[in-house]
Amino acid sequence: MSLRTPLGKVRGLGSAKSGTEHWWMQRVTAIANIPLTIGFIIVLVSLIGADHAAVAARLGHPVIVILQLAFIVSITWHMRLGMQVVIEDYVHHEGWKIACVVANTFFSAAIAIAGIFAILKLGFGA
Repeated sequence: MSLRTPLGKVRGLGSAKSGTEHWWMQRVTAIANIPLTIGFIIVLVSLIGADHAAVAARLGHPVIVILQLAFIVSITWHMRLGMQVVIEDYVHHEGWKIACVVANTFFSAAIAIAGIFAILKLGFGA
């Protein structure tokens, strides 16, 4: 016998009322990472043997800058979500779990901010 309503069973909402949002965001970022990573690798391979000026010019192109920004945001968001799952699964002390999730969020944000700064610096030619 279940105390959950039929609507609650269909929606799949747990006690946190977030359902499968985290799971879906992990999958969406994983799917987004596929073409973004392939594009990033293609750009990097095309730059093999190029001098500094050519690399800076290519990486500073507006389309490449936008794709790099999307790449950094998607990768770091995916990283944060994945590490959060690992922390929630394997850190059992509630205090440590909260501290690790917060540290994971700050670390991911720092990586994203550093990457975005570097890309924008190239994009604006500084």
